[in-house]
Amino acid sequence: MAGASLLTLLDDIAMLLDDVAVLSKVAAKKTAGVLGDDLAVNAEQLSGGLKADRELPVVWAVFKGSMLNKAILVPIALLLSYFLPIVIMPLLMLGGAYLCYEGFEKVWHKFSHKEEQKEQHEELVTALQDENIDITLYEKDKIKGAIRTDFILSAEIIIIALGTVADKPITTQISVLIFIAILMTIGVYGLVAGIVKIDDGGLLLIQDKSVNLWAKAKRSLGYFMISFAPKLMKFLAFAGTIAMWLVGGSLITHGVPAFHHTIESATHFASNLPVFSGILVLLTPLLIDLFVGFTLGALLVFISLAIMKVAKKINN
Repeated sequence: MAGASLLTLLDDIAMLLDDVAVLSKVAAKKTAGVLGDDLAVNAEQLSGGLKADRELPVVWAVFKGSMLNKAILVPIALLLSYFLPIVIMPLLMLGGAYLCYEGFEKVWHKFSHKEEQKEQHEELVTALQDENIDITLYEKDKIKGAIRTDFILSAEIIIIALGTVADKPITTQISVLIFIAILMTIGVYGLVAGIVKIDDGGLLLIQDKSVNLWAKAKRSLGYFMISFAPKLMKFLAFAGTIAMWLVGGSLITHGVPAFHHTIESATHFASNLPVFSGILVLLTPLLIDLFVGFTLGALLVFISLAIMKVAKKINN
C-alpha cells in the first residue's frame, strides 16, 4: 500500500509539473510584450551616471529589489484574486497612471530645465571622475527609482500570468506565478547587465594589440561596441519613456470600457481596410494606448505643477 501511495504521489507531482510547464509557456507568451517594456524601462533607468565598477552592483541591487517586489506581489495577487478580484483593475490603473506621469514628467523636466540638467550632468561627471567623492546617495536614488518602477511593471506581469491560470487549482497557480516571476526577473536583469557592460566589453576586446587576423577582428568588434553603446543608451532612453506611456496607457484603456470599445471599433475598422490592414490591426491598439498614456501623463504633470504653484503662493 505504501508503495502504491508513493507511486500515486509521484504521478500527481509529474502531472502538476507538466501542467505548470505548459501553462508557464502560455503565460510567458502573454507577458512577453510587458517584458519588452520592462527591459526598455529598466535598462534606460540604470544606464549612465554610474562608475564602471559600480554598474553591476547597482543592477544586482535592483535585481534583488525586483525579486522582493515579486515575493510581495505573488501572494497579494493570489489573495486579491480569491477574496477581492474587483480591486485588481483599479489598482493596476493607479499604477498605470503613475507610469504615465513619470514618463511625461521626465520629458517635461528635460525640456523645461535644460540649464539645470546640464549643470547637474557636469557635476555628476566631475563626481564620477573624483575618487574622493562618495556618490552612494545618487546610486541609492537610482536604485529606489528603478525598484519603484519595477513594482508596477511586475504587478502587470503577475496579473497577466494569473489570468492564464485563474481557472486552475491553487497549487498550479502558485507554481506558475513563481516560475514566471523568477524567469522574468532573471531574463530582464541578465539582459540589463549585459547592456550596461557593452562598452566595457568593447574596451576589453581592443586591448589585444596582436597583428594577426583574429586580433584585428576583435579590435574591430570592440570599437563597434564602444561606438554602439551610447547610441543604444539613447535609444533605450527614448524607448523606456515610450514604454511607460504604452504600459500605463494600456492599463487605463483596459480598465475603462469606453476606451476598450474604442480600441475594438478602431481595430475592426483597420481590419477592413484594403491596404496594410494587417499592420494597422497591430498598430491601432498600440497607438491608442500611447495617446492615452501621453495625454494622461501630461494632464497629471500639469495638475501637479498647478497644485505646487498654488501651495507656494499660500505658503508665501
